[in-house]
Amino acid sequence: MPTLPTHARVVIVGGGIVGCSAAYHLAKAGWRDILLLEQNRIAGGTTWHAAGMVTRFRASRSLAVLNDDSARLYANLPAETGLDTGWKRVGSLLLARTPDRVTQIRRTTALVKLFGIDSHEIATAEAARHWPGLRTDDLAGAFFLPDDGRVEPAETARALAKGAELHGTMLCEGVRVLGLTWDGARATGVTTDAGDIVADHVLLCTGMWTRQLGLDAGLDVPLYPVEHHYVETALIPGLPDELPCTRDYDGGIYFRVAGDRIRFGAFQHDTKPLATSRVPDDFSFRLFEPDWERFAPALREAKHRLPSLETTPLHRFVNGPESFTPDGTFLLGPIAGRDGLFVAAGFNSFGIAGAGGAGWAIAEWIREGEAPFDLWEVDPRRFGPAMNDADFLRQRVPEVLGHHYATAWPGYEFATGRDLRRSPVHERTAARGACFGQRFGWERPLWYARDGRPPILDYSFGRPSWFADWAEEHRAARERVALFDQSSFGKYLVTGPDARSLLNWLCGNDVDVPPNRIVYTGMFNARGTFASDLTVVRLAAESFLVITSAAQTAHDLDWIDRQARCRGARVTLTDASATSGVLGLMGPRARDLLQSLTDSDLSHDAFSFGTVRQIEVGGCPVLAARITYVGELGWELHIPADQTAEVFDRLVAAGEPFGLTLAGTTAQNSLRLEKGYVSWGHDVSPDDTPLEAGLGFAVAWDKAGGFLGRDALLRQKAAGLRRRLVTFVLADSGPVLWGGEPILRDGQPAGYTTSGSYAHTLGAAIGMGYVSADVPVTAAWIASGRYEIDVAGERFVAVPHLRAPYDPERRRTLG
Repeated sequence: MPTLPTHARVVIVGGGIVGCSAAYHLAKAGWRDILLLEQNRIAGGTTWHAAGMVTRFRASRSLAVLNDDSARLYANLPAETGLDTGWKRVGSLLLARTPDRVTQIRRTTALVKLFGIDSHEIATAEAARHWPGLRTDDLAGAFFLPDDGRVEPAETARALAKGAELHGTMLCEGVRVLGLTWDGARATGVTTDAGDIVADHVLLCTGMWTRQLGLDAGLDVPLYPVEHHYVETALIPGLPDELPCTRDYDGGIYFRVAGDRIRFGAFQHDTKPLATSRVPDDFSFRLFEPDWERFAPALREAKHRLPSLETTPLHRFVNGPESFTPDGTFLLGPIAGRDGLFVAAGFNSFGIAGAGGAGWAIAEWIREGEAPFDLWEVDPRRFGPAMNDADFLRQRVPEVLGHHYATAWPGYEFATGRDLRRSPVHERTAARGACFGQRFGWERPLWYARDGRPPILDYSFGRPSWFADWAEEHRAARERVALFDQSSFGKYLVTGPDARSLLNWLCGNDVDVPPNRIVYTGMFNARGTFASDLTVVRLAAESFLVITSAAQTAHDLDWIDRQARCRGARVTLTDASATSGVLGLMGPRARDLLQSLTDSDLSHDAFSFGTVRQIEVGGCPVLAARITYVGELGWELHIPADQTAEVFDRLVAAGEPFGLTLAGTTAQNSLRLEKGYVSWGHDVSPDDTPLEAGLGFAVAWDKAGGFLGRDALLRQKAAGLRRRLVTFVLADSGPVLWGGEPILRDGQPAGYTTSGSYAHTLGAAIGMGYVSADVPVTAAWIASGRYEIDVAGERFVAVPHLRAPYDPERRRTLG
């Protein structure tokens, strides 16, 4: 057993490709005293048996950039380290059997081109020229990415490990980490079977072992291993080495050349999770038994697409474990509630393609204390404890694997692992036809089926079958009154002697307002970009209620808690998300309806916009907040959880004369876009500043003590903007926008939509997106351009708006 140092600046646990990549990037950046510990040998776990295909074709900028970094790194490593990665630039061939699949790939192709990635549609007959013998007569479309390629995974991990060593990293194989050591909330090192090591930072790159290691330390790291299969043929003399990595999405299969063999695998809809949640320590280079019965459908599809396989003997069946997360995107970043502890795991069969870039990103996060760019979609804090339940994971992760090659419909909702968290009025909304989606484990009404129809969530890139139901809910909020179940909001109390000073430092706006006032604000990092976007209610001198979206709950709580620890602030944070329900009553008749149920004066003079008051509805205590996310007169009613159903029943019973309609989050989204209201993780992110987002009005530039990120924002303010968030309304009433559509200005790419919907009040699709240029992006410059939105390859004229397209003077909100 090797002799270990007693201290390291960073201990990296796990010597798969991601751990080796992180070690390489940390050391190459100049950090010393980096120690990588591997319980078996380098390239163990999932790495050694991965398929080894590297594509840049990802439907988000962040993931496409990470994969692009990986490909470039793998191509250059041999010259630096002397070890071959097996990198071969053979391209990716993408096959589509249905028109919907063609639409999906066209949408992603249009998007990745904005990131400098070459992807283009080819004739289906041309696909057979890329891979001779390929069956094409049943294809609806084909696409090619010439710069993609393949590697040999184990060799690539070893090359990264060698590169890390060349830059000073110490690698120790055969050392098992038994646990983590702590000083309060800070990770201080690891306990191993060869002794304890003190560390400034600990990075867990432990793949399928990560969840159990986390549980042993009281941490939630939701991922779970499932079986993933591929097969290799016998030797095929004369097999060309230049054949592209090919994905037949609708067949659920992929194939590539591996030496003189063809390697082909599948993402089946029916796969098996690991029978036990504790992965054996010695499983690093082991496989499961072949499962030919389960692989049979994939084998049929492979022989259908490559008829030559009918007569080609099969040589090897690889049935190995791969870790999947509840949403199919990996975990990269800090662990909530802990300092000095990071994770990079759960790569969902994208580990080889993403490891090079992900290793750089987590290295930068450790070095700088902040993500280098928007990595929210992979941030571990997007999950809550409920999503680390073993039964939930065993239900969900097989569906996640199968979803990899399923059509990527807008707004897709997983069918398994549901009902983790229900609002106090869940049964009532379900009885009234709610079709539910899931966010942060919460079941939330997306829309309501009417006229006794079942609430079936079918999908479309255009108008779904429930478009009319959605439109009715949207119009109800604009014309009468709508009731939204918003109980999934993240809600937490910040109290204590330093509550005001801490929040005023973290928030761009001034929260030092009189009690019972509401403050809309962003929280920023040192770069002046968004750490979050939320609402703060001052309840008393040192008592604040912070309200955020369901998805942000763990992230925002951790952000405030982390900054409190850093500043030594005397505060208490209490998560109150489950202790109260929230009902949003919105629309021009909202006051009339609510006034019929309470003795409190709801007139504008008595209850102005941006204030909260305690009222009673049928004897139930309600904290009524006059605020809106849909741009109409309304209140968000915060009610004790055990009394929320009573208030709901009273509102519904009294609502008929006022035209009350139950409405879901789909209508809420289209309503907020008409008003130009942003959504965290879409329109504002760690890549964006409030100036770029048009939210400078919500920044208190001169408040006493300043705020985190102020200096960076003042520099941007002085220099002028090169990008700006714009709302676009299509001139054509036909299409629907979903987000991720390229924006063209005077025929040239200028950005892409960050969110999209259909503006039923305006009668056309609507979307937000940042427009960028090498010149100052002023209001005049924006107005002077001619804009189009690319929807799956077809361009539609779009009208830009820097103010809300609907009610820009806020008369409806303030009335």
